[in-house]
Amino acid sequence: MNSETPTAVIRMADAGDVYVSWRWVDDVAARGVGVLPRDQVRAVLELLSDAVPHPARPDRLRFVLNQGALAEPTAELALAQSLSRTLLPYGLAVQLHEFYQRGLRPHLRIQPSPRLAQVPWEIIAPDPDLRLLDIADVSLLAPASVVHAPERIVRRWTETNELPVVAVLDPRVPGYRADSELGSVLGRPGAETLVTEHFGRYDRLVPRVADPVELFRRTDTDRTWLSDVLKAGASRLVYVGHVTAPPPETGESEHAELHLSCTADVRGLAAPTRSHRPLSAKDLLLGTHTIDSLPIAGRDLWPMPSRVALIACESGGDLRFTEALGLTTAALSAGAELVTATRWPLPTDHAFHTLTPTTAHPLQAAICAVDTAHDVAEPIPALLAWQRAQLSAWRENPVPANAPLLWSAFATVAG
Repeated sequence: MNSETPTAVIRMADAGDVYVSWRWVDDVAARGVGVLPRDQVRAVLELLSDAVPHPARPDRLRFVLNQGALAEPTAELALAQSLSRTLLPYGLAVQLHEFYQRGLRPHLRIQPSPRLAQVPWEIIAPDPDLRLLDIADVSLLAPASVVHAPERIVRRWTETNELPVVAVLDPRVPGYRADSELGSVLGRPGAETLVTEHFGRYDRLVPRVADPVELFRRTDTDRTWLSDVLKAGASRLVYVGHVTAPPPETGESEHAELHLSCTADVRGLAAPTRSHRPLSAKDLLLGTHTIDSLPIAGRDLWPMPSRVALIACESGGDLRFTEALGLTTAALSAGAELVTATRWPLPTDHAFHTLTPTTAHPLQAAICAVDTAHDVAEPIPALLAWQRAQLSAWRENPVPANAPLLWSAFATVAG
């Protein structure tokens, strides 16, 4: 971000009601505090929960994609206004309006409480014709315990941006057919698909392939391969595939799992499923602790590059836990400056094609947009610019393929 951009740090805490405090860097505006009443918060979060996909309720996906409050224009605007009325403190809203009148676009760095971790702040509507992303850039703030950990070595974009880009794109998960629950996310790869054309333009992509179609559905992108290519040096990591996230009530955010091409006989801290062993956040955090007599830390086995994109269902779900120790936190702990992840499960293009009247490929378009944003100097404004373009498309043509259900799921967490 530009050093002259007004920047607010907003922190929220659950204690029956939700308590909010905010301060402006360099005191460019007054600090403030607020209280969000428990019953109002509960009511609006129930509306949001009903509007997003749930892993345990695949039978509701048709409704969510066509009639849910993030896919139907009247309901979506009503939800966005309800979220704003309930969750945006009045004093902060006044300050944002003043910046807007002065032609300034502030950066809001939000540390949501676990209850509010799925809120799509970008689309909340302080006014029927105005969304938060129209007047501010928004990112999520990583936990202070991660940002200030003494063993954390951050890899700076300014120093690493010319290194290779590591891409793990829809890897084959051993033991699972293409049409199963851990099967293909993108469908059959082809030379003319959006993602193939997008990644085919790179000259510094790992794995190196003669034909960009070979980037997809690989069987060799396992944890050992990932360790080797990350240790060799990388500017970015982009993962497109499956994440399995435990429900918040378990309190076990470290059991979030990344599904690579790992077979069940590889060593790791996650339990195997069929002939596959997932790579868990616990692996990324602890490495070979409890496995080896001379353990290697996770940050040394999988040193994360400056920017990480985890494009998978609920890949940012660890922020829903009181102790955030999931995949996003693990990537930041291992050296990433920022991680773009998702707040809830993502509908695939196949779901859009079978459950809605569209031939578009919104998930592939989102993958390309996130990857493009991560390859420029200022990724957070770039990602917000794409989301504003999506909002404009939604306003002009409110069909499911343009709905915030998909594009507002993405959030960037920065240290």
